[in-house]
Amino acid sequence: MTEHLKHTPDASQEAEVEYLGIGGLLLEMAKVFLLAVVVIIPVRVFLFQPFFVQGSSMEPNFEDGQYLVISEFGYKETKLALTDTLQFTANTFKTIERQDVVVFRYPKNPEQFFIKRVIGLPGEAVEIRHGKVIIYNTIHPEGFVLDESSYLSTRILTQDMPRTIVGEDGYFMMGDNRMFSYDSRSIGPIKKDRIIGRVLMRAWPVERFSVY
Repeated sequence: MTEHLKHTPDASQEAEVEYLGIGGLLLEMAKVFLLAVVVIIPVRVFLFQPFFVQGSSMEPNFEDGQYLVISEFGYKETKLALTDTLQFTANTFKTIERQDVVVFRYPKNPEQFFIKRVIGLPGEAVEIRHGKVIIYNTIHPEGFVLDESSYLSTRILTQDMPRTIVGEDGYFMMGDNRMFSYDSRSIGPIKKDRIIGRVLMRAWPVERFSVY
């Protein structure tokens, strides 16, 4: 008759197994932390930022409570210092286009963010006459009427405004809900260094998911 023996670890071996288990857990935690430092943090700091829309100034295109993802990369200068010697800087290199929807810091309170549409570019002048936006620049010194049919309803009323010079480092911003938007018509053109980024996508609500 053959007897099968089963090895039973003694107390010292069990302690070693337990110790290795804790060590493995700590190693996995270190890996997760390293992943956050190497991947997640730079993505959050340099590339994208989430925002919730508050208010009605961009209706009907962007409504209160909607969740947006903003692309920051290339639109603003960002600095990240991990240590005194390990530092990263992302410079601006992307062009802000007319009719882009952007997020910027409110000049009177940098902790507050506004979402508006770019209407006038640096060096231009903007006028609103008979409800139409007129842009003046070196190519069109006599002005041209901006086509806003892709995002504004014909029922939207834009109040007249005398010609306003944008400035060499400014952008003239307006909300799509023209009668209920606090924008460059009141606070003036927005400096480029105030712009956080361009709206990349609407992530919520799901049924209105869009990429811009």
